[in-house]
Amino acid sequence: MNFKQLTDYSLVVGAGILYAIALKYFVLPSNIILTGTEGIAASLSYYFEKYWLFIVLYGVFQSLLLGFAFKQVSRNFALRSLIVVATVTLWLTLLPELEFAQPEPQNERIILVIFGGLLTGVAKAIAFRKGGSTGDEDILGAYFAMKYLKPVGSISVYAAAGSTIFGLMMTLLKSGAFASAINTLMYTCIYIFISSETLNNFYHKFKITLLVIITSRPQVVGDSIKATSPHRTYMLQEGIGGHSGNSFHLVKAIITHEELPATIMAIEGADPDCLHYHHDIEGISRRYYIPPIA
Repeated sequence: MNFKQLTDYSLVVGAGILYAIALKYFVLPSNIILTGTEGIAASLSYYFEKYWLFIVLYGVFQSLLLGFAFKQVSRNFALRSLIVVATVTLWLTLLPELEFAQPEPQNERIILVIFGGLLTGVAKAIAFRKGGSTGDEDILGAYFAMKYLKPVGSISVYAAAGSTIFGLMMTLLKSGAFASAINTLMYTCIYIFISSETLNNFYHKFKITLLVIITSRPQVVGDSIKATSPHRTYMLQEGIGGHSGNSFHLVKAIITHEELPATIMAIEGADPDCLHYHHDIEGISRRYYIPPIA
């Protein structure tokens, strides 16, 4: 195993530890409904007031989804996701009981929800950037993001629908208070939004941008784009400067945010005098190629 692989696997384990800390100390104490099968596991553990039930159900559900990841996404993605899930399960079991804030609505429940959402979003992003995931809806997110070229965090919103309905039903059965269920729904929506937006802001594989370079050396700049991302191409457009009257070329390339920093570095190395800018684009054709996760 080389240094890069060792670093990647260390960060994958670190993502699992961070995710376990977020669940143990912030998300679960706030009694909000998680997305996907985690939400079902959490709702049942709240209802029966058994923390260990969440860990058991979490392990069962993730094992099924990891099988899906192995068949439908990639072997390496499934392996790294397995490492994250195993780390989360282990640390949920070993972490000591601590209390950072009071979970009651009149006290600091909102702090638990916001900070828990930030931590889970960061943990998910780290796992994705290193070729894995935290399991559950992230596995489905990876699959549908590759299929429909949508940010992975957006999938959690859809995955939350079924688990939220189930969780609200369990809340009503336990407390019998409609107001309590609505209160849980509000905090759950805040958590889902913060977690998904944090993930999308830190993981840019499926965010598409149009990079435009104004240069007098189009061939050199174009070659640098292809050398940086061999699966990318570019378009040339001739132009004349309105002030100088000199001819130049516009080099246009559609790339992902993930590829953007290395591409800009390459074109600046090829033509230090070039001018470039970029802007996000939407509605890209599904024929557009994005390399598989992991």
